[in-house]
Amino acid sequence: YHFRALQYPYRTPPACFQGMFLVSLPYAVLHGGYWSVIFVVIVAFICCYTGRVLITLPDGVRVRASYREIAEFVFRSPPRRHGGERRPPLRKALMTCILYLVLCGDLMLGCFPRASSASPPGVSFFCLLPCAALTSLRHVSWISFWNTVTHVIINCIIIVYCLTRAAHWQPQKVQFHVDINTFPISVGIIVFSYTSHIFLPTLESNLMDKSRFGLMMNWTHILSAIFKALFGYIGFVTFAEHTKEVITNNLASEPLKVTVNVALVVKALCSYPLPYFAAANFLESSLFSGWPLPSCWNSTGDFKLWALLPRAALVLFTYVIAITVPHFALLCGLIGSFTGTMLSFVWPAYFHFSLKRHSVSCFVLGLDLLIIGNGLAVRLRRDVC
Repeated sequence: YHFRALQYPYRTPPACFQGMFLVSLPYAVLHGGYWSVIFVVIVAFICCYTGRVLITLPDGVRVRASYREIAEFVFRSPPRRHGGERRPPLRKALMTCILYLVLCGDLMLGCFPRASSASPPGVSFFCLLPCAALTSLRHVSWISFWNTVTHVIINCIIIVYCLTRAAHWQPQKVQFHVDINTFPISVGIIVFSYTSHIFLPTLESNLMDKSRFGLMMNWTHILSAIFKALFGYIGFVTFAEHTKEVITNNLASEPLKVTVNVALVVKALCSYPLPYFAAANFLESSLFSGWPLPSCWNSTGDFKLWALLPRAALVLFTYVIAITVPHFALLCGLIGSFTGTMLSFVWPAYFHFSLKRHSVSCFVLGLDLLIIGNGLAVRLRRDVC
């Protein structure tokens, strides 16, 4: 699917998260059993549905270029007076940046267990400081593309390793009953692995052939659900109760584990610029656009030199949070249940219900309400836990 050439880096990058958090799906099956596998399929259906309706207005014409613009249209509120609709996408982008740093720490500690827990994120921080000078959308898009190719190769390596241990699989360890106190972590990880809704409006607005957006959503979610369900199940039956938060740390071959972990660390570092770029654009358009603070850009559209300081501070902020909460699966589940359900379940279904309630069937309206209710239930359950 072809994209228009974007000339000015003021909008959210037209790409989705690359699926780095797939490595925690076997850990989700550890806590959720067969229900986690079932939820992989259910969440794929819900996210596909909400992703498609997110960009559809009452007249059927897609004219909104960002998640924020859709929210402003629904609430009929100017962005500077009511900035609340900006916060969930911004929070999601920042938390994704933090998770990449935490993932780097877990992967490196799996290779070098004697290292300090703050050392790997510290090295990552210095490697990511150049992101403060990243203003080219094309560079981010190309990095994201090659990250996806690399991750597919790494996933295939993990699958092949698990298949070589098929004689030692323990399918009897996959249970139907779940612990209600730990199951929300599994649901959160699954939800988070699908949350790319903050990028979908921009993605669709930059497609040359917009009529194929629905087809693309259907096939990507179908294939994603099949692969994620198999990956989570096969990964768990291979290592059973010894399954770790990041499955690559379970690899018995030390050279293979180190090679795969280092490759994933490099990929995580290269994946960081995408959500970072989105978060930086949100903040710059909200704060540094001439009101309430001076603009980041001069009259010719070039980035001002002093604007690198708040961007560097943003990298530092994600590093501080990463070393404060160094538990990848727990943080991933928390963000998925808290922010992911709102961005992927509640708000898209609410937008569709508000805009289409007079023109769609009762079944569709009931489906919207069911998705909203389930999203709120997952979030409230996460808050209680």
